[in-house]
Amino acid sequence: MARGDLSDAEWRLIGELLPAERGRKSRPAQDNRRYLNGMLHVLRVGCPWRDMH
Repeated sequence: MARGDLSDAEWRLIGELLPAERGRKSRPAQDNRRYLNGMLHVLRVGCPWRDMH
């Protein structure tokens, strides 16, 4: 877990509010927690989404 990522306790509260992780044919299912941590990082540092590594 990187600095600024959601802790396990925070994820337990938020994770159940998100839709289930299910993929489609063109987009396989991924980890919702990883995407949420990425979105929070963008909000925290103010960089555009396209500049994410």
